[in-house]
Amino acid sequence: MRYILTFVWSLMLVTLLNYVVGAIANVPFNFETGAILSVVLAVLVILLGESLPEGPISDHE
Repeated sequence: MRYILTFVWSLMLVTLLNYVVGAIANVPFNFETGAILSVVLAVLVILLGESLPEGPISDHE
């Protein structure tokens, strides 16, 4: 479920960013570019989340 929500949030946020930056730069909106970038971002976020350790780090005293 967290992977699906990661893709959904990534799609929404990157598409919004694509629209706003395109409107400021006076460039026509292209959904395909935003969708591709959102998939790349979602994969990077998932890989980063899986590579981090879970739980607190214990002291070795």
